[in-house]
Amino acid sequence: MSSKVQRKSEAGFTLMETMIAVLILAVGVLALGAILGDGLAYMGMAQDEYIAEQKAAETIESIYTARDVSQTSWVNINNASSGGIFIDGPTQLCDPGPDGIVGTADDDCTKPDVIWSPGPDGLLGTADDVKIPLSSFTRTILINAIPSRPDMREITITIAYQAAKFKRSYVLVTNISQYS
Repeated sequence: MSSKVQRKSEAGFTLMETMIAVLILAVGVLALGAILGDGLAYMGMAQDEYIAEQKAAETIESIYTARDVSQTSWVNINNASSGGIFIDGPTQLCDPGPDGIVGTADDDCTKPDVIWSPGPDGLLGTADDVKIPLSSFTRTILINAIPSRPDMREITITIAYQAAKFKRSYVLVTNISQYS
């Protein structure tokens, strides 16, 4: 009795196929790493976006308060170039000066605006609090007359900032009336 043994050729991947597969895998992993990096940058921007929103709202509230408590006259609620008290163009976020109104000439820029964050103990107002300077933020206040309404003005607050590798800005537009 004779038996014939048939040998199958060994099947598998060649070295070239393996190298191409490794290259494709490496490109995919690098792409995922880049996406992760951008995702982390966008997460960091969320905090800065929130700060910009709050600083714009704070500016509007300061202007409304100045009007409501008769701290300044209606004529003064304007940009300096139009005879008002608000600085033209972008300015650093600073502590409001003696008048308590942000964005005016008496702002104290020797004390740039900061945000206080709780330190390691998790409590705000203790000795280990962390001071976060807002040096990358600028504020522009633009006040325009509304031609058909002499008793109203349009206020545009632009908070610009650098977040990670992105230059961003937040714009808040509202109207103010001469009457409170």
